Amino acid sequence: MSKPILYTFGPSVWASVPELALVELGYDQDDIEKKVVNLAEGENFAPAFLKINPRGTLPTFQAGGKAYTSTAEVTSYLVAHASNRVAVAPGTDFINKIHEEQYDPNFLMVSARHEDELRSKASGFSMTFIQNRQNALEKHSATSQSADYREFYDTKIAENGKVLSIYQSEASENVKNSFFEFSRAHWDTLKAFILKELPDILPEGGFLGGDKLGEDDFHLAAWLARIVFVAGGADSSKDGVRAIEKELGKPTPEKVASYWTAWSKRKSWQEVYANGLH
Repeated sequence: MSKPILYTFGPSVWASVPELALVELGYDQDDIEKKVVNLAEGENFAPAFLKINPRGTLPTFQAGGKAYTSTAEVTSYLVAHASNRVAVAPGTDFINKIHEEQYDPNFLMVSARHEDELRSKASGFSMTFIQNRQNALEKHSATSQSADYREFYDTKIAENGKVLSIYQSEASENVKNSFFEFSRAHWDTLKAFILKELPDILPEGGFLGGDKLGEDDFHLAAWLARIVFVAGGADSSKDGVRAIEKELGKPTPEKVASYWTAWSKRKSWQEVYANGLH
Protein backbone atom coordinates (compact mmCIF):
# COMPACT_ATOMS: atom_id res chain seq x y z
CA MET A 1 0.00 0.00 0.00
CA SER A 2 1.43 3.36 -1.04
CA LYS A 3 2.13 6.09 1.47
CA PRO A 4 -0.27 8.98 1.84
CA ILE A 5 1.00 12.10 0.07
CA LEU A 6 0.87 15.63 1.48
CA TYR A 7 1.21 18.38 -1.11
CA THR A 8 2.68 21.33 0.74
CA PHE A 9 4.76 24.51 0.51
CA GLY A 10 6.76 25.95 3.39
CA PRO A 11 5.62 29.60 3.19
CA SER A 12 1.93 28.70 2.74
CA VAL A 13 -0.27 29.77 5.63
CA TRP A 14 -2.80 26.96 5.31
CA ALA A 15 -0.24 24.26 4.48
CA SER A 16 1.28 25.09 7.87
CA VAL A 17 -1.85 23.71 9.57
CA PRO A 18 -1.20 20.03 8.76
CA GLU A 19 2.53 20.61 9.24
CA LEU A 20 1.85 21.64 12.85
CA ALA A 21 -0.55 18.73 13.24
CA LEU A 22 1.96 16.17 11.97
CA VAL A 23 4.41 17.07 14.71
CA GLU A 24 1.81 17.35 17.47
CA LEU A 25 0.18 14.06 16.53
CA GLY A 26 3.44 12.15 16.62
CA TYR A 27 3.75 11.20 12.96
CA ASP A 28 7.15 9.91 11.88
CA GLN A 29 8.85 11.43 8.85
CA ASP A 30 8.46 8.14 6.99
CA ASP A 31 4.72 7.91 7.59
CA ILE A 32 3.77 10.41 4.90
CA GLU A 33 5.41 11.43 1.66
CA LYS A 34 5.63 15.18 1.11
CA LYS A 35 5.61 16.80 -2.30
CA VAL A 36 6.35 20.51 -2.61
CA VAL A 37 4.11 22.56 -4.87
CA ASN A 38 5.74 25.98 -5.26
CA LEU A 39 2.93 28.52 -4.96
CA ALA A 40 5.36 31.36 -5.62
CA GLU A 41 5.93 29.91 -9.11
CA GLY A 42 2.29 29.06 -9.73
CA GLU A 43 2.92 25.30 -9.79
CA ASN A 44 -0.52 24.78 -8.28
CA PHE A 45 -2.04 25.88 -11.59
CA ALA A 46 -0.57 23.01 -13.60
CA PRO A 47 -3.28 20.76 -15.12
CA ALA A 48 -1.63 17.74 -13.47
CA PHE A 49 -2.19 19.28 -10.04
CA LEU A 50 -5.71 20.48 -10.87
CA LYS A 51 -6.53 16.87 -11.70
CA ILE A 52 -5.82 16.10 -8.02
CA ASN A 53 -7.34 19.28 -6.60
CA PRO A 54 -9.54 21.21 -9.05
CA ARG A 55 -9.36 24.25 -6.77
CA GLY A 56 -5.57 24.44 -7.10
CA THR A 57 -5.02 25.04 -3.39
CA LEU A 58 -2.77 23.79 -0.61
CA PRO A 59 -2.70 21.76 1.46
CA THR A 60 -3.86 18.79 -0.58
CA PHE A 61 -3.65 15.20 0.61
CA GLN A 62 -3.98 11.81 -1.06
CA ALA A 63 -4.65 8.61 0.85
CA GLY A 64 -6.43 5.38 0.08
CA GLY A 65 -7.25 6.46 -3.45
CA LYS A 66 -8.99 9.64 -2.29
CA ALA A 67 -7.97 13.29 -2.47
CA TYR A 68 -8.58 15.67 0.42
CA THR A 69 -8.63 19.19 -0.94
CA SER A 70 -9.29 21.54 1.96
CA THR A 71 -7.26 22.42 5.03
CA ALA A 72 -10.05 21.13 7.26
CA GLU A 73 -10.32 17.79 5.44
CA VAL A 74 -6.57 17.21 5.43
CA THR A 75 -6.14 18.04 9.11
CA SER A 76 -9.15 15.99 10.19
CA TYR A 77 -7.72 12.99 8.36
CA LEU A 78 -4.41 13.38 10.19
CA VAL A 79 -6.16 13.64 13.55
CA ALA A 80 -8.28 10.55 12.87
CA HIS A 81 -5.39 8.41 11.62
CA ALA A 82 -2.62 9.31 14.06
CA SER A 83 -1.09 5.94 15.00
CA ASN A 84 -0.34 6.85 18.58
CA ARG A 85 -3.86 8.23 19.08
CA VAL A 86 -2.78 11.50 20.66
CA ALA A 87 -5.77 12.96 22.48
CA VAL A 88 -6.92 15.96 20.47
CA ALA A 89 -10.25 17.68 20.95
CA PRO A 90 -12.24 17.36 17.71
CA GLY A 91 -12.73 20.36 15.47
CA THR A 92 -15.68 22.69 15.90
CA ASP A 93 -17.46 25.32 13.82
CA PHE A 94 -14.57 27.64 14.62
CA ILE A 95 -12.63 26.00 11.78
CA ASN A 96 -15.26 27.10 9.28
CA LYS A 97 -15.24 30.57 10.80
CA ILE A 98 -11.49 31.16 10.57
CA HIS A 99 -11.58 30.04 6.93
CA GLU A 100 -14.32 32.49 5.96
CA GLU A 101 -13.34 34.87 3.18
CA GLN A 102 -13.76 37.90 5.43
CA TYR A 103 -10.83 36.65 7.52
CA ASP A 104 -8.68 35.55 4.57
CA PRO A 105 -5.00 35.87 5.59
CA ASN A 106 -3.73 35.38 2.04
CA PHE A 107 -5.20 38.60 0.63
CA LEU A 108 -3.03 40.58 3.04
CA MET A 109 0.03 39.56 1.04
CA VAL A 110 -1.14 41.57 -1.95
CA SER A 111 -3.52 44.11 -0.40
CA ALA A 112 -2.67 47.80 -0.44
CA ARG A 113 -4.52 50.49 1.48
CA HIS A 114 -2.88 53.53 -0.06
CA GLU A 115 -0.34 54.66 -2.63
CA ASP A 116 2.71 54.25 -0.41
CA GLU A 117 1.82 50.67 0.49
CA LEU A 118 1.13 49.86 -3.16
CA ARG A 119 4.42 51.38 -4.25
CA SER A 120 6.30 49.38 -1.62
CA LYS A 121 4.67 46.08 -2.54
CA ALA A 122 5.01 46.72 -6.27
CA SER A 123 8.78 46.80 -5.82
CA GLY A 124 8.98 43.63 -3.75
CA PHE A 125 7.89 40.02 -3.43
CA SER A 126 4.18 40.77 -3.82
CA MET A 127 4.71 41.95 -7.39
CA THR A 128 6.87 38.91 -8.17
CA PHE A 129 4.24 36.61 -6.72
CA ILE A 130 1.37 38.16 -8.70
CA GLN A 131 3.36 38.23 -11.94
CA ASN A 132 4.51 34.63 -11.54
CA ARG A 133 0.92 33.55 -10.95
CA GLN A 134 -0.23 35.31 -14.10
CA ASN A 135 2.59 33.83 -16.14
CA ALA A 136 1.79 30.33 -14.90
CA LEU A 137 -1.94 30.71 -15.47
CA GLU A 138 -1.47 31.92 -19.03
CA LYS A 139 1.12 29.22 -19.80
CA HIS A 140 -0.94 26.33 -18.46
CA SER A 141 -4.22 27.60 -19.91
CA ALA A 142 -2.69 27.48 -23.37
CA THR A 143 -1.96 23.75 -23.21
CA SER A 144 -4.19 21.00 -24.53
CA GLN A 145 -4.48 19.55 -21.02
CA SER A 146 -6.26 22.69 -19.82
CA ALA A 147 -9.53 22.02 -21.63
CA ASP A 148 -11.24 20.44 -18.63
CA TYR A 149 -10.36 23.44 -16.48
CA ARG A 150 -11.26 26.29 -18.81
CA GLU A 151 -13.61 28.04 -16.38
CA PHE A 152 -11.00 27.84 -13.62
CA TYR A 153 -8.29 29.39 -15.80
CA ASP A 154 -10.51 32.11 -17.22
CA THR A 155 -11.66 33.16 -13.76
CA LYS A 156 -8.20 33.12 -12.22
CA ILE A 157 -6.59 34.95 -15.13
CA ALA A 158 -9.18 37.72 -14.84
CA GLU A 159 -8.97 38.00 -11.04
CA ASN A 160 -5.19 37.90 -10.80
CA GLY A 161 -4.83 40.06 -13.89
CA LYS A 162 -6.90 42.79 -12.28
CA VAL A 163 -4.58 42.94 -9.28
CA LEU A 164 -1.54 42.82 -11.58
CA SER A 165 -2.86 45.79 -13.56
CA ILE A 166 -3.14 47.78 -10.32
CA TYR A 167 0.42 46.89 -9.38
CA GLN A 168 1.64 47.84 -12.85
CA SER A 169 -0.18 51.21 -12.74
CA GLU A 170 -2.34 50.19 -15.68
CA ALA A 171 -5.71 50.19 -13.89
CA SER A 172 -8.05 53.15 -13.80
CA GLU A 173 -8.17 55.42 -10.76
CA ASN A 174 -11.60 54.06 -9.87
CA VAL A 175 -10.36 50.47 -9.93
CA LYS A 176 -7.27 51.34 -7.91
CA ASN A 177 -9.21 53.35 -5.33
CA SER A 178 -11.75 50.54 -4.97
CA PHE A 179 -8.85 48.18 -4.31
CA PHE A 180 -7.53 50.54 -1.62
CA GLU A 181 -10.97 50.73 -0.03
CA PHE A 182 -11.42 46.96 -0.07
CA SER A 183 -7.96 46.48 1.46
CA ARG A 184 -8.71 48.92 4.26
CA ALA A 185 -12.04 47.23 4.98
CA HIS A 186 -10.37 43.83 5.08
CA TRP A 187 -7.80 45.01 7.62
CA ASP A 188 -10.55 46.62 9.68
CA THR A 189 -12.42 43.31 9.81
CA LEU A 190 -9.31 41.44 10.93
CA LYS A 191 -8.45 44.02 13.57
CA ALA A 192 -11.98 43.91 14.98
CA PHE A 193 -11.81 40.13 15.13
CA ILE A 194 -8.48 40.14 16.99
CA LEU A 195 -9.43 42.91 19.40
CA LYS A 196 -13.04 41.99 20.13
CA GLU A 197 -14.10 38.51 19.01
CA LEU A 198 -10.97 36.43 19.51
CA PRO A 199 -10.52 37.34 23.20
CA ASP A 200 -14.06 36.12 23.84
CA ILE A 201 -13.34 32.86 22.03
CA LEU A 202 -10.01 32.11 23.71
CA PRO A 203 -9.86 30.56 27.18
CA GLU A 204 -8.10 32.25 30.10
CA GLY A 205 -5.16 29.94 29.54
CA GLY A 206 -4.16 27.04 27.37
CA PHE A 207 -5.76 26.35 24.02
CA LEU A 208 -9.10 26.18 22.26
CA GLY A 209 -8.99 22.46 22.91
CA GLY A 210 -8.50 23.01 26.65
CA ASP A 211 -5.32 22.24 28.55
CA LYS A 212 -4.18 20.29 25.49
CA LEU A 213 -4.31 21.29 21.86
CA GLY A 214 -7.49 20.80 19.89
CA GLU A 215 -7.97 20.48 16.15
CA ASP A 216 -9.17 24.09 16.05
CA ASP A 217 -5.82 25.25 17.41
CA PHE A 218 -3.84 24.09 14.38
CA HIS A 219 -5.91 26.41 12.19
CA LEU A 220 -5.84 29.42 14.49
CA ALA A 221 -2.10 29.18 15.12
CA ALA A 222 -1.21 29.24 11.41
CA TRP A 223 -3.73 32.04 10.75
CA LEU A 224 -2.36 34.20 13.55
CA ALA A 225 1.23 33.61 12.46
CA ARG A 226 0.41 34.94 8.98
CA ILE A 227 -1.36 38.03 10.33
CA VAL A 228 1.59 38.88 12.56
CA PHE A 229 4.01 38.26 9.69
CA VAL A 230 2.19 40.62 7.34
CA ALA A 231 2.10 43.21 10.12
CA GLY A 232 5.88 43.18 10.06
CA GLY A 233 6.65 40.46 12.57
CA ALA A 234 9.25 37.83 11.78
CA ASP A 235 9.97 36.60 15.31
CA SER A 236 8.16 33.43 16.30
CA SER A 237 9.20 33.73 19.96
CA LYS A 238 6.81 34.53 22.77
CA ASP A 239 7.04 38.30 22.18
CA GLY A 240 6.65 38.11 18.40
CA VAL A 241 2.90 38.72 18.50
CA ARG A 242 3.50 42.26 19.74
CA ALA A 243 4.47 43.23 16.19
CA ILE A 244 0.79 43.36 15.35
CA GLU A 245 0.19 46.31 17.68
CA LYS A 246 1.18 48.87 15.05
CA GLU A 247 -1.75 47.63 12.97
CA LEU A 248 -4.15 47.21 15.88
CA GLY A 249 -3.41 50.67 17.22
CA LYS A 250 -3.79 49.14 20.68
CA PRO A 251 -1.96 46.65 22.89
CA THR A 252 -2.36 43.02 21.92
CA PRO A 253 -5.23 41.54 23.98
CA GLU A 254 -3.77 39.55 26.86
CA LYS A 255 -5.59 36.36 25.91
CA VAL A 256 -4.15 36.58 22.39
CA ALA A 257 -0.65 37.21 23.74
CA SER A 258 -0.97 34.29 26.18
CA TYR A 259 -2.19 32.02 23.41
CA TRP A 260 0.79 32.97 21.25
CA THR A 261 3.17 32.35 24.14
CA ALA A 262 1.70 28.91 24.74
CA TRP A 263 2.27 27.99 21.09
CA SER A 264 5.78 29.46 20.97
CA LYS A 265 6.97 26.91 23.53
CA ARG A 266 5.92 23.92 21.48
CA LYS A 267 8.21 21.79 19.32
CA SER A 268 5.78 21.91 16.39
CA TRP A 269 5.78 25.71 16.34
CA GLN A 270 9.55 25.89 16.60
CA GLU A 271 9.93 23.47 13.69
CA VAL A 272 7.34 24.93 11.33
CA TYR A 273 8.50 28.50 11.99
CA ALA A 274 12.20 27.70 12.43
CA ASN A 275 13.13 30.21 9.72
CA GLY A 276 10.68 32.85 10.90
CA LEU A 277 7.00 33.52 10.48
CA HIS A 278 5.27 33.25 7.13
